[in-house]
Amino acid sequence: MIPRSQKTAIVLTLASIFLAPSASALTLEELESKLNDLATENAQLRTRMMELESKSFPTANNAPLASKSPPIISNESLLALDPTYSFDILDPTTRITRKQEEILLRKARGDLDTDRVYLSSAVTAIANIQKSNSEDQFGYLMRHPTANNQRTDEVSEAAIHSAQLAITANLGDWVTAYTEMLYDPQQSFGAGTNTDLNRNQVQVRHAYIMLGNLNTSPWYASVGKMAIPFGLTDTPNPFTASTVWHAYGGLANGIKVGYLNDGINIRLMGVQGGAQFRAANVPVDGSNIPSKLNNYSLDANYTFPTGANSTLLLGTSYLKGSAYCQGYPVTHFSACDDENGAWDAYAQWHQGPWMVQAEYATTEDEWPGTYNPALPDYAASKVTSWGLGTKYSTSLGGYDMDLSADFSRFIAGPSGSPWERQDQWVLGIASYPTPSAKFFAEFIHTEGYAPLNFISGGNHTDPTQTHSNADANSNILMLGGNVAF
Repeated sequence: MIPRSQKTAIVLTLASIFLAPSASALTLEELESKLNDLATENAQLRTRMMELESKSFPTANNAPLASKSPPIISNESLLALDPTYSFDILDPTTRITRKQEEILLRKARGDLDTDRVYLSSAVTAIANIQKSNSEDQFGYLMRHPTANNQRTDEVSEAAIHSAQLAITANLGDWVTAYTEMLYDPQQSFGAGTNTDLNRNQVQVRHAYIMLGNLNTSPWYASVGKMAIPFGLTDTPNPFTASTVWHAYGGLANGIKVGYLNDGINIRLMGVQGGAQFRAANVPVDGSNIPSKLNNYSLDANYTFPTGANSTLLLGTSYLKGSAYCQGYPVTHFSACDDENGAWDAYAQWHQGPWMVQAEYATTEDEWPGTYNPALPDYAASKVTSWGLGTKYSTSLGGYDMDLSADFSRFIAGPSGSPWERQDQWVLGIASYPTPSAKFFAEFIHTEGYAPLNFISGGNHTDPTQTHSNADANSNILMLGGNVAF
């Protein structure tokens, strides 16, 4: 039986055949062929309609919502890792007071992209053996020298010295936001041993917003917590900092304006007053409360070529209020009656694989706290530190290598006083299996033991006694690694 739809098609076809004019009459065979073709086409149409009806189409309720605004930056391009940059920006031995300028220079060269966030991290692990000729007195400066952590005349350790995590956000051509977290139980000012919770805190070491685009202008500015632009304070050693950094390496809240062009770098920082995080103190209404922006630092340096593959950096700095202003007995971060300014002069020469540097820093006036009334033979003294060091870069077995030697001296008392000075000699070797991984060994010799806290006494029942000791000597064998990503 022919379906109704097919009957309708047949009738219409027959009508068109009989009613339409034609040049010649159709035979029965031709008519039968046309009917068969029509039946085949009708079956194909029915099959197609059934397929379409079986599919579901989106309605107003289940249709996907259109995006309100496309993302400006995809997730794939927002975050970036640059191990070489991470190593350099977190390296505590080089460009210590010039990290911001390093960021600006890399942006200008195109090494750091705009509209990108760089994640950086570094870990420094060490193992060492130390021996002293005086019990409980070790002149090793990369850990706060207290008897809380160093007992008898021989100590050893294997420990994490520090861990860092930083974020550098370049927002457009002009804006950079930088934050750096630091874990450093060995150099923390917290009380107790290296495992005490007070010393095992994570701090925000640096955090600032910087405006600058050296491709457009040589001027730049920053606000936040940053290194004070005072001195060079770098070291050629792979790990151990110089006494100049220990004495004058500043860290403070403030605002900085700088100029960087054609090798000239001038920096002026308004430093928050009171006792700052490190190496800066100007009294505020006779207190150590940082409630005024009443301290400042000014640095000017010039880098210029001195021959083929040779450059010389010369610089000088001034700080209105150094940390050396307290009276007797000396305690960290205590209030001062008056500020005690300081100045610094430095030079760094590069010639092929060689680097040689020298630095000298001293206070304007004597440090009042270095005079102990119970020991009147020792007058108050200025605080002076200077250093001389060199580094030779080469390669061995296909890996980059540095060989270094360094001497630095810290002077805080008159000749013959127990707190007269502390000297530090360092021989170092470092190997770089990758540009962001450094493994090192150092031999360190120190002469003198002069901790800044109670440097001239005041922490003993006998006021004529002090824990400083000019005759204490230490020898340290240091192994370690610094790895960044």
